Amino acid sequence: MAARVLSIIFNPFYLPLVGLVLLFWCSYLSKLNESYKWLILLTTYLFTILIPTYLIRVYNTYQGKRLFKLGPRERRMVPYIISIISYFACYYLLAYFHIPHFINLILVAALAIQITCAIINVWWNISTHSAGIGGVTGALIVFSVFFGFYLLWWLSLTLIIAGLVGSSRLILRRHTLAQVVVGYLLGLVITALIIIFI
Repeated sequence: MAARVLSIIFNPFYLPLVGLVLLFWCSYLSKLNESYKWLILLTTYLFTILIPTYLIRVYNTYQGKRLFKLGPRERRMVPYIISIISYFACYYLLAYFHIPHFINLILVAALAIQITCAIINVWWNISTHSAGIGGVTGALIVFSVFFGFYLLWWLSLTLIIAGLVGSSRLILRRHTLAQVVVGYLLGLVITALIIIFI
């Protein structure tokens, strides 16, 4: 039960929103107008959590028993595609309104992680949960260097959460240890590279 709850709470859909909240709290972006920040957070919530979750539920309901005739990889591909399209729509909408660069980088990193996991998923069941929390870790490390905030407590908390999430995926037998570790490292590296070089 605890493993299921952890998998739900730290669903990869929530992580771009968490990244933006940290960015608004720990960087110069904290000086932005409160209503402007809430508008960005609401838009991100709609396109990275609410819309993809709703569309995936509709898809699963519509497909019904037919989903069980598909293999595990095929069942996961449509949710990946739905989330990628939703993330891209969010990025495009916020870019259209010329939001600050670092906010867009969070969405670009989340989109890159989703696309990479979807491609790898064709051959191997990589852990998107671990990739998401790895992305948060990578963003924390790079933003702490850029903005000069104290990292130790945030990094410790993130590593504990990463361990809990990875363990929950193993307990639920959704992934192997290799899939969890590779997912985490993939998310960390992709996010760090995107924030540094884009």
